[in-house]
Amino acid sequence: MADSGSAAGGRAPTEAPGWADVCARRLSRHFLDRPAAAGRVPDVVAAMGGAHAQVMSAAELSVGLRTEGTTRQDVRDALWEERTLVKTFGPRGTVHLLPAAELPLWTAALSAVPMPASVLDRSARLDGRQTDEVVEAIAAILREGEPLTVDELSEAVIARTGDWAADPVMPAFTGMWPRWRQALHVAAHRGALCFGPNRGRKTTYTSPDRWLPGPADGVPHPTDPERALAELVRRYLRSYGPARPRDFARWLSAPRPWATGLFASLGDELRPVAPEFATPGDDMYELADEPAYPAEPPAPTVRLLPYFDAYLVGSQPRQLIHPGRAAERALSATGQAGTTQAVTVGGEVAGLWHQKRSGRKLALTVELFGRSTRKRRAEVEAQAERVGEILEAVHTLTFGPVEAGKHL
Repeated sequence: MADSGSAAGGRAPTEAPGWADVCARRLSRHFLDRPAAAGRVPDVVAAMGGAHAQVMSAAELSVGLRTEGTTRQDVRDALWEERTLVKTFGPRGTVHLLPAAELPLWTAALSAVPMPASVLDRSARLDGRQTDEVVEAIAAILREGEPLTVDELSEAVIARTGDWAADPVMPAFTGMWPRWRQALHVAAHRGALCFGPNRGRKTTYTSPDRWLPGPADGVPHPTDPERALAELVRRYLRSYGPARPRDFARWLSAPRPWATGLFASLGDELRPVAPEFATPGDDMYELADEPAYPAEPPAPTVRLLPYFDAYLVGSQPRQLIHPGRAAERALSATGQAGTTQAVTVGGEVAGLWHQKRSGRKLALTVELFGRSTRKRRAEVEAQAERVGEILEAVHTLTFGPVEAGKHL
Protein backbone atom coordinates (compact mmCIF):
# COMPACT_ATOMS: atom_id res chain seq x y z
CA MET A 1 0.00 0.00 0.00
CA ALA A 2 1.02 3.61 -0.44
CA ASP A 3 2.62 5.28 2.56
CA SER A 4 2.90 8.96 3.29
CA GLY A 5 6.33 8.37 4.77
CA SER A 6 7.94 10.19 7.66
CA ALA A 7 9.30 13.28 5.99
CA ALA A 8 11.77 15.58 7.70
CA GLY A 9 9.87 18.28 9.52
CA GLY A 10 6.68 16.19 9.60
CA ARG A 11 4.14 16.59 12.37
CA ALA A 12 4.79 14.12 15.19
CA PRO A 13 2.28 11.24 15.43
CA THR A 14 1.25 12.31 18.95
CA GLU A 15 0.30 15.84 17.90
CA ALA A 16 -3.33 16.55 17.07
CA PRO A 17 -3.71 16.38 13.29
CA GLY A 18 -5.94 18.81 11.46
CA TRP A 19 -8.58 17.92 8.89
CA ALA A 20 -6.28 18.80 5.98
CA ASP A 21 -3.62 16.45 7.41
CA VAL A 22 -6.08 13.56 7.61
CA CYS A 23 -7.42 14.17 4.10
CA ALA A 24 -3.89 14.30 2.71
CA ARG A 25 -2.97 10.97 4.28
CA ARG A 26 -6.18 9.27 3.13
CA LEU A 27 -5.82 10.57 -0.42
CA SER A 28 -2.26 9.26 -0.51
CA ARG A 29 -3.28 5.84 0.78
CA HIS A 30 -6.04 5.68 -1.84
CA PHE A 31 -3.71 6.77 -4.67
CA LEU A 32 -6.01 9.75 -5.24
CA ASP A 33 -3.26 12.34 -4.87
CA ARG A 34 -0.90 10.54 -7.23
CA PRO A 35 -1.96 7.42 -9.18
CA ALA A 36 -0.07 4.18 -8.72
CA ALA A 37 2.16 2.89 -11.49
CA ALA A 38 0.54 0.93 -14.30
CA GLY A 39 0.19 -2.76 -13.60
CA ARG A 40 -0.59 -2.36 -9.89
CA VAL A 41 -4.34 -2.90 -10.16
CA PRO A 42 -4.55 -5.58 -7.41
CA ASP A 43 -2.46 -3.39 -5.06
CA VAL A 44 -4.77 -0.45 -5.66
CA VAL A 45 -7.89 -2.53 -4.99
CA ALA A 46 -6.28 -3.85 -1.80
CA ALA A 47 -5.54 -0.30 -0.63
CA MET A 48 -9.17 0.67 -1.21
CA GLY A 49 -10.44 -2.22 0.88
CA GLY A 50 -12.21 -3.46 -2.25
CA ALA A 51 -13.87 -1.62 -5.12
CA HIS A 52 -17.67 -1.45 -4.95
CA ALA A 53 -18.91 -3.14 -8.13
CA GLN A 54 -22.69 -3.16 -7.99
CA VAL A 55 -22.31 -0.78 -10.95
CA MET A 56 -19.41 -2.36 -12.82
CA SER A 57 -18.47 0.77 -14.77
CA ALA A 58 -18.13 2.60 -11.45
CA ALA A 59 -15.66 -0.02 -10.19
CA GLU A 60 -13.67 0.26 -13.41
CA LEU A 61 -13.53 4.03 -13.01
CA SER A 62 -12.60 3.85 -9.30
CA VAL A 63 -9.64 1.62 -10.12
CA GLY A 64 -8.65 3.52 -13.27
CA LEU A 65 -8.50 6.89 -11.49
CA ARG A 66 -6.01 5.40 -9.04
CA THR A 67 -3.72 3.71 -11.57
CA GLU A 68 -1.71 5.33 -14.36
CA GLY A 69 -2.77 4.47 -17.88
CA THR A 70 -5.38 1.95 -16.77
CA THR A 71 -8.59 1.59 -18.79
CA ARG A 72 -11.76 -0.36 -18.16
CA GLN A 73 -10.38 -3.13 -20.37
CA ASP A 74 -7.35 -3.49 -18.09
CA VAL A 75 -9.67 -3.95 -15.12
CA ARG A 76 -11.73 -6.49 -17.06
CA ASP A 77 -8.59 -8.35 -18.06
CA ALA A 78 -7.44 -8.48 -14.42
CA LEU A 79 -10.85 -9.86 -13.48
CA TRP A 80 -11.67 -12.31 -16.26
CA GLU A 81 -8.37 -13.17 -17.99
CA GLU A 82 -5.51 -12.78 -15.51
CA ARG A 83 -7.84 -13.50 -12.58
CA THR A 84 -5.80 -11.31 -10.23
CA LEU A 85 -9.11 -9.75 -9.16
CA VAL A 86 -12.25 -11.55 -8.11
CA LYS A 87 -15.83 -10.29 -8.13
CA THR A 88 -17.75 -11.38 -5.06
CA PHE A 89 -19.95 -10.22 -2.19
CA GLY A 90 -17.70 -8.13 0.03
CA PRO A 91 -18.23 -5.64 2.89
CA ARG A 92 -21.90 -5.02 3.79
CA GLY A 93 -22.88 -7.98 1.59
CA THR A 94 -22.54 -5.79 -1.50
CA VAL A 95 -20.78 -6.69 -4.74
CA HIS A 96 -17.06 -5.82 -4.72
CA LEU A 97 -13.87 -6.45 -6.62
CA LEU A 98 -11.17 -7.86 -4.33
CA PRO A 99 -7.58 -9.01 -4.96
CA ALA A 100 -7.84 -12.72 -5.79
CA ALA A 101 -4.74 -13.55 -3.74
CA GLU A 102 -6.41 -12.02 -0.67
CA LEU A 103 -9.73 -13.85 -0.94
CA PRO A 104 -8.82 -16.28 1.91
CA LEU A 105 -8.27 -13.29 4.19
CA TRP A 106 -11.58 -11.70 3.23
CA THR A 107 -13.66 -14.87 3.53
CA ALA A 108 -12.13 -15.67 6.92
CA ALA A 109 -12.93 -12.17 8.17
CA LEU A 110 -16.34 -11.61 6.58
CA SER A 111 -17.64 -15.04 7.60
CA ALA A 112 -16.98 -14.03 11.23
CA VAL A 113 -18.75 -10.64 11.11
CA PRO A 114 -22.08 -10.77 13.00
CA MET A 115 -24.95 -10.51 10.55
CA PRO A 116 -27.52 -7.73 10.98
CA ALA A 117 -31.03 -8.79 11.91
CA SER A 118 -33.13 -9.85 8.93
CA VAL A 119 -35.92 -7.51 7.88
CA LEU A 120 -37.99 -10.47 6.70
CA ASP A 121 -40.86 -11.88 8.74
CA ARG A 122 -39.61 -14.67 11.01
CA SER A 123 -41.60 -17.26 9.07
CA ALA A 124 -39.73 -16.31 5.87
CA ARG A 125 -36.20 -16.49 7.25
CA LEU A 126 -33.60 -19.21 6.94
CA ASP A 127 -32.53 -20.66 10.28
CA GLY A 128 -28.91 -21.55 11.02
CA ARG A 129 -29.24 -25.18 9.94
CA GLN A 130 -30.94 -24.25 6.68
CA THR A 131 -28.29 -21.61 5.95
CA ASP A 132 -25.51 -24.15 6.47
CA GLU A 133 -27.31 -26.64 4.25
CA VAL A 134 -27.73 -24.12 1.43
CA VAL A 135 -24.09 -22.99 1.62
CA GLU A 136 -22.85 -26.60 1.57
CA ALA A 137 -25.08 -27.32 -1.43
CA ILE A 138 -23.81 -24.25 -3.31
CA ALA A 139 -20.19 -25.19 -2.61
CA ALA A 140 -20.66 -28.75 -3.85
CA ILE A 141 -22.64 -27.76 -6.95
CA LEU A 142 -20.21 -25.08 -8.11
CA ARG A 143 -17.14 -27.23 -7.54
CA GLU A 144 -18.61 -29.86 -9.84
CA GLY A 145 -18.94 -27.96 -13.09
CA GLU A 146 -19.03 -24.79 -15.15
CA PRO A 147 -20.37 -21.42 -13.95
CA LEU A 148 -24.15 -21.35 -13.51
CA THR A 149 -26.75 -18.64 -13.88
CA VAL A 150 -28.83 -17.91 -10.81
CA ASP A 151 -31.77 -19.85 -12.26
CA GLU A 152 -29.57 -22.88 -12.93
CA LEU A 153 -28.04 -22.63 -9.46
CA SER A 154 -31.51 -22.26 -7.93
CA GLU A 155 -32.74 -25.45 -9.58
CA ALA A 156 -29.69 -27.38 -8.38
CA VAL A 157 -29.84 -26.03 -4.81
CA ILE A 158 -33.53 -26.87 -4.45
CA ALA A 159 -32.93 -30.37 -5.82
CA ARG A 160 -30.23 -30.96 -3.17
CA THR A 161 -31.92 -29.36 -0.17
CA GLY A 162 -35.68 -29.77 -0.58
CA ASP A 163 -38.83 -27.90 -1.51
CA TRP A 164 -38.56 -25.57 1.50
CA ALA A 165 -35.67 -23.82 -0.26
CA ALA A 166 -38.01 -22.91 -3.14
CA ASP A 167 -40.61 -21.05 -1.05
CA PRO A 168 -41.10 -17.61 -2.72
CA VAL A 169 -40.64 -15.45 0.39
CA MET A 170 -38.07 -12.79 -0.60
CA PRO A 171 -39.38 -9.57 -2.17
CA ALA A 172 -37.50 -8.89 -5.42
CA PHE A 173 -37.54 -6.26 -8.16
CA THR A 174 -40.28 -8.24 -9.91
CA GLY A 175 -42.10 -10.99 -8.05
CA MET A 176 -40.55 -13.01 -5.21
CA TRP A 177 -37.26 -14.88 -4.88
CA PRO A 178 -36.98 -18.36 -3.35
CA ARG A 179 -36.05 -18.72 0.31
CA TRP A 180 -32.52 -20.06 -0.34
CA ARG A 181 -31.44 -16.77 -1.97
CA GLN A 182 -31.04 -15.26 1.51
CA ALA A 183 -27.82 -17.29 1.81
CA LEU A 184 -26.24 -16.15 -1.48
CA HIS A 185 -23.91 -13.56 0.03
CA VAL A 186 -23.27 -15.80 3.04
CA ALA A 187 -22.00 -18.46 0.63
CA ALA A 188 -19.60 -15.90 -0.83
CA HIS A 189 -18.41 -14.84 2.61
CA ARG A 190 -17.68 -18.48 3.44
CA GLY A 191 -15.69 -18.94 0.24
CA ALA A 192 -18.20 -21.17 -1.55
CA LEU A 193 -19.11 -18.78 -4.35
CA CYS A 194 -17.84 -15.91 -6.48
CA PHE A 195 -19.00 -14.37 -9.74
CA GLY A 196 -18.12 -15.98 -13.04
CA PRO A 197 -18.09 -14.27 -16.44
CA ASN A 198 -21.45 -13.09 -17.74
CA ARG A 199 -23.25 -15.38 -20.14
CA GLY A 200 -24.70 -12.80 -22.49
CA ARG A 201 -26.64 -10.46 -20.16
CA LYS A 202 -26.93 -13.07 -17.42
CA THR A 203 -24.76 -13.14 -14.31
CA THR A 204 -23.09 -16.43 -13.46
CA TYR A 205 -21.62 -17.85 -10.27
CA THR A 206 -18.72 -20.23 -9.86
CA SER A 207 -16.48 -21.81 -7.24
CA PRO A 208 -13.38 -19.82 -6.23
CA ASP A 209 -11.58 -23.17 -5.95
CA ARG A 210 -12.16 -23.82 -9.65
CA TRP A 211 -11.99 -20.26 -10.95
CA LEU A 212 -8.99 -18.72 -9.22
CA PRO A 213 -5.33 -19.66 -9.57
CA GLY A 214 -3.43 -20.79 -6.50
CA PRO A 215 -1.50 -18.27 -4.38
CA ALA A 216 1.23 -16.68 -6.48
CA ASP A 217 2.52 -13.90 -4.25
CA GLY A 218 4.10 -16.17 -1.67
CA VAL A 219 2.47 -14.15 1.12
CA PRO A 220 0.39 -16.23 3.53
CA HIS A 221 -2.91 -14.58 4.41
CA PRO A 222 -4.58 -15.39 7.72
CA THR A 223 -7.48 -17.79 7.49
CA ASP A 224 -8.15 -17.92 11.23
CA PRO A 225 -11.18 -15.64 11.78
CA GLU A 226 -9.70 -13.74 14.75
CA ARG A 227 -6.43 -13.03 12.96
CA ALA A 228 -8.26 -12.13 9.76
CA LEU A 229 -10.55 -9.66 11.55
CA ALA A 230 -7.56 -8.05 13.26
CA GLU A 231 -5.88 -7.65 9.87
CA LEU A 232 -9.06 -6.10 8.46
CA VAL A 233 -9.01 -3.49 11.25
CA ARG A 234 -5.37 -2.69 10.45
CA ARG A 235 -6.16 -2.28 6.76
CA TYR A 236 -9.19 -0.12 7.43
CA LEU A 237 -7.23 2.21 9.69
CA ARG A 238 -4.34 2.35 7.22
CA SER A 239 -6.69 3.58 4.50
CA TYR A 240 -9.39 5.43 6.46
CA GLY A 241 -7.86 6.32 9.83
CA PRO A 242 -8.02 7.89 12.22
CA ALA A 243 -11.42 6.36 12.82
CA ARG A 244 -13.82 5.26 15.52
CA PRO A 245 -15.00 1.69 16.11
CA ARG A 246 -18.45 2.74 14.98
CA ASP A 247 -17.00 3.95 11.65
CA PHE A 248 -15.55 0.49 11.11
CA ALA A 249 -18.89 -1.04 12.12
CA ARG A 250 -20.72 1.09 9.57
CA TRP A 251 -18.22 0.14 6.84
CA LEU A 252 -18.95 -3.55 7.48
CA SER A 253 -22.64 -3.15 8.46
CA ALA A 254 -21.82 -4.76 11.79
CA PRO A 255 -22.91 -4.08 15.41
CA ARG A 256 -21.12 -1.19 17.14
CA PRO A 257 -20.44 -3.04 20.43
CA TRP A 258 -18.80 -5.87 18.48
CA ALA A 259 -16.56 -3.40 16.64
CA THR A 260 -15.62 -1.69 19.91
CA GLY A 261 -14.53 -5.03 21.35
CA LEU A 262 -12.58 -5.87 18.20
CA PHE A 263 -10.65 -2.59 18.40
CA ALA A 264 -9.89 -3.24 22.06
CA SER A 265 -8.54 -6.70 21.22
CA LEU A 266 -5.70 -5.13 19.23
CA GLY A 267 -4.36 -3.49 22.39
CA ASP A 268 -1.12 -1.56 21.91
CA GLU A 269 -1.27 -1.97 18.13
CA LEU A 270 -3.67 0.98 18.12
CA ARG A 271 -3.22 4.40 19.67
CA PRO A 272 -5.96 6.90 20.49
CA VAL A 273 -5.73 10.24 18.73
CA ALA A 274 -7.62 13.48 19.22
CA PRO A 275 -7.71 15.30 15.87
CA GLU A 276 -8.57 18.98 15.98
CA PHE A 277 -11.98 18.20 14.45
CA ALA A 278 -12.92 15.34 16.81
CA THR A 279 -15.75 15.59 19.30
CA PRO A 280 -14.41 15.52 22.88
CA GLY A 281 -14.77 12.06 24.38
CA ASP A 282 -15.38 10.46 20.97
CA ASP A 283 -12.22 8.35 20.74
CA MET A 284 -10.58 7.94 17.36
CA TYR A 285 -7.76 5.51 16.65
CA GLU A 286 -4.90 4.97 14.26
CA LEU A 287 -2.20 2.33 14.01
CA ALA A 288 0.54 2.82 16.57
CA ASP A 289 3.25 2.53 13.90
CA GLU A 290 1.88 5.34 11.73
CA PRO A 291 4.55 7.83 10.66
CA ALA A 292 4.28 11.57 11.10
CA TYR A 293 1.79 13.57 9.11
CA PRO A 294 3.40 15.60 6.31
CA ALA A 295 4.44 19.09 7.39
CA GLU A 296 2.80 20.58 4.31
CA PRO A 297 -0.28 18.83 2.88
CA PRO A 298 -0.16 18.57 -0.92
CA ALA A 299 -2.09 21.00 -3.09
CA PRO A 300 -5.83 20.21 -3.37
CA THR A 301 -6.52 17.63 -6.05
CA VAL A 302 -9.69 17.51 -8.15
CA ARG A 303 -11.23 14.09 -8.74
CA LEU A 304 -14.44 12.93 -10.42
CA LEU A 305 -15.39 9.99 -8.20
CA PRO A 306 -18.01 7.50 -9.41
CA TYR A 307 -20.95 6.00 -7.55
CA PHE A 308 -20.02 4.31 -4.26
CA ASP A 309 -16.34 5.10 -4.54
CA ALA A 310 -14.49 3.48 -1.63
CA TYR A 311 -13.00 6.77 -0.41
CA LEU A 312 -16.44 8.33 0.09
CA VAL A 313 -18.11 5.23 1.51
CA GLY A 314 -15.40 4.39 4.03
CA SER A 315 -14.25 7.83 5.21
CA GLN A 316 -15.65 9.61 8.23
CA PRO A 317 -16.83 12.05 9.59
CA ARG A 318 -19.39 12.43 6.82
CA GLN A 319 -20.21 16.07 7.63
CA LEU A 320 -16.60 17.16 7.02
CA ILE A 321 -16.24 15.28 3.77
CA HIS A 322 -19.61 16.68 2.65
CA PRO A 323 -19.51 20.30 3.86
CA GLY A 324 -22.33 22.79 3.35
CA ARG A 325 -24.52 22.06 0.31
CA ALA A 326 -22.70 18.78 -0.32
CA ALA A 327 -24.48 17.10 2.58
CA GLU A 328 -27.89 17.86 1.09
CA ARG A 329 -26.95 17.17 -2.52
CA ALA A 330 -24.61 14.19 -2.22
CA LEU A 331 -25.83 12.17 0.79
CA SER A 332 -28.96 10.05 1.00
CA ALA A 333 -31.70 10.81 3.52
CA THR A 334 -30.06 8.31 5.90
CA GLY A 335 -26.60 9.82 5.46
CA GLN A 336 -25.34 7.17 3.06
CA ALA A 337 -22.40 8.30 0.93
CA GLY A 338 -21.71 7.36 -2.68
CA THR A 339 -25.27 7.62 -3.93
CA THR A 340 -24.17 10.37 -6.31
CA GLN A 341 -21.10 10.87 -8.49
CA ALA A 342 -19.06 13.47 -6.65
CA VAL A 343 -16.48 16.09 -7.55
CA THR A 344 -13.92 16.19 -4.75
CA VAL A 345 -11.32 18.87 -4.08
CA GLY A 346 -8.64 17.96 -1.56
CA GLY A 347 -10.77 15.07 -0.36
CA GLU A 348 -13.98 17.08 0.21
CA VAL A 349 -17.10 16.96 -1.96
CA ALA A 350 -17.28 20.22 -3.92
CA GLY A 351 -19.75 19.34 -6.67
CA LEU A 352 -21.63 16.64 -8.56
CA TRP A 353 -21.22 15.13 -11.99
CA HIS A 354 -23.22 12.97 -14.35
CA GLN A 355 -22.41 10.87 -17.38
CA LYS A 356 -24.51 9.76 -20.32
CA ARG A 357 -23.05 7.27 -22.75
CA SER A 358 -24.11 6.63 -26.33
CA GLY A 359 -21.84 4.19 -28.13
CA ARG A 360 -18.35 5.65 -28.08
CA LYS A 361 -19.60 9.08 -27.01
CA LEU A 362 -19.62 10.12 -23.36
CA ALA A 363 -21.38 13.34 -22.35
CA LEU A 364 -20.23 14.62 -18.96
CA THR A 365 -22.00 17.32 -16.96
CA VAL A 366 -20.26 18.86 -13.94
CA GLU A 367 -21.86 21.11 -11.34
CA LEU A 368 -19.46 22.88 -9.00
CA PHE A 369 -20.78 24.24 -5.72
CA GLY A 370 -20.02 27.90 -5.15
CA ARG A 371 -17.84 30.10 -7.35
CA SER A 372 -15.53 28.27 -9.71
CA THR A 373 -12.25 29.69 -10.97
CA ARG A 374 -10.62 29.28 -14.35
CA LYS A 375 -7.97 27.10 -12.68
CA ARG A 376 -10.61 24.86 -11.07
CA ARG A 377 -12.40 24.41 -14.40
CA ALA A 378 -9.13 23.50 -16.07
CA GLU A 379 -8.55 20.85 -13.39
CA VAL A 380 -12.04 19.46 -13.98
CA GLU A 381 -11.40 19.37 -17.72
CA ALA A 382 -8.22 17.36 -17.15
CA GLN A 383 -10.14 14.90 -14.98
CA ALA A 384 -12.93 14.64 -17.56
CA GLU A 385 -10.34 13.73 -20.17
CA ARG A 386 -8.98 11.01 -17.88
CA VAL A 387 -12.51 9.65 -17.29
CA GLY A 388 -12.96 9.41 -21.06
CA GLU A 389 -9.67 7.52 -21.38
CA ILE A 390 -10.59 5.05 -18.64
CA LEU A 391 -14.04 4.38 -20.06
CA GLU A 392 -12.61 4.22 -23.61
CA ALA A 393 -14.92 6.92 -24.92
CA VAL A 394 -14.81 10.28 -26.67
CA HIS A 395 -15.99 12.72 -24.05
CA THR A 396 -17.63 16.12 -24.07
CA LEU A 397 -17.85 18.31 -20.98
CA THR A 398 -20.56 20.77 -19.94
CA PHE A 399 -20.61 22.85 -16.77
CA GLY A 400 -24.13 23.19 -15.41
CA PRO A 401 -26.75 21.80 -13.02
CA VAL A 402 -26.82 18.06 -12.44
CA GLU A 403 -30.40 16.90 -12.18
CA ALA A 404 -29.81 13.13 -11.94
CA GLY A 405 -31.32 11.42 -8.90
CA LYS A 406 -29.42 9.49 -6.26
CA HIS A 407 -28.42 5.87 -6.86
CA LEU A 408 -29.92 3.95 -3.94
